[in-house]
Amino acid sequence: MTVLLEIKNLWKDFGGFVATRDVSFDLEEGERHAIIGPNGAGKTTFFNLITGHMAPSKGTVKFRGRDITGMPPHKVVKLGLARSFQRINIFPRMTLFENVQVALMSREGQSTNMFKLCFDLHVEETYELLETVHLREAAHETAGELAYGKQKQLELAIALAEKPDVLLLDEPTAGMSPSETNEAIRLIDRITKERGLTLLFTEHDMGVVFGISDRISVLHHGEIIARGLPDEVRNDPDVRRIYLGEAADDAA
Repeated sequence: MTVLLEIKNLWKDFGGFVATRDVSFDLEEGERHAIIGPNGAGKTTFFNLITGHMAPSKGTVKFRGRDITGMPPHKVVKLGLARSFQRINIFPRMTLFENVQVALMSREGQSTNMFKLCFDLHVEETYELLETVHLREAAHETAGELAYGKQKQLELAIALAEKPDVLLLDEPTAGMSPSETNEAIRLIDRITKERGLTLLFTEHDMGVVFGISDRISVLHHGEIIARGLPDEVRNDPDVRRIYLGEAADDAA
C-alpha cells in the first residue's frame, strides 16, 4: 500500500506539559484509520499538528513524501487534506447553500468575491454536495437553525468541497443521539467508499470505531501505546486495562 501520511517522532510541548510525545505514525492510501484514547490523550492536538493549526515542538509530518510540518492550514487543505472539527465550524447565519458555495469559491481562489452577489458560481456542484450529505432539501435554510446532527453533515459537505484525498474527522458523532450516530456513520461509510477517500478519524463511540476501521491507533498521555487491526487492538492487554476497561470485556 502507498503511504500518504508519514509522521516521525512528533512532539508538542506546552510550557512543560507534553501533549504529544514522540509519535510516529503512517496512514495508507484508501484505509480508514481510527485514533482513540481517553479525554486528554492528545487526539485533537495530534490532528492540529497534522493540519497546521499548531506547529510541533519537534518531529516531521509528510504528505505524499512532501514535508508539510508547520505548513499553514489553508496550504495543507490545498494539498488534499480536509478536516472537520470537534466543535461545529460553519457560518451559522448563512444558508446551507451559501456555506458550501463559499467553500467551493475558496477552493477556486475566488475568496475576494465571497461576500458579493455570486448566485451563479458553483451552483450545480453546491447542490450536488448537499445531495451527497442528504441536505439538498434544506439548502436555503439557515445553518445555525439546523439540528446538531445536520450541522455535522453540513460540515462534512464543506470538507468535501475541497476535493480531498484524505479526510480527517475529529469526533464526528460527538453530541449525537444514537439514531443520529447511526445515520452519520452510514453516511461517512458510503461517502468514503464512493469517493475512494482515505479516512483518519478520532471517535469516542467504540461501536463506531470497531465497525468501520481498517486499523486503530491508541493514544495515551500523548503516546501511541497500541496499533493494529481492530481485533488486535480490542484484545491488547494494555488497551483493555488503560482505555477500554469493562467495555472491552463486554465487546470481546
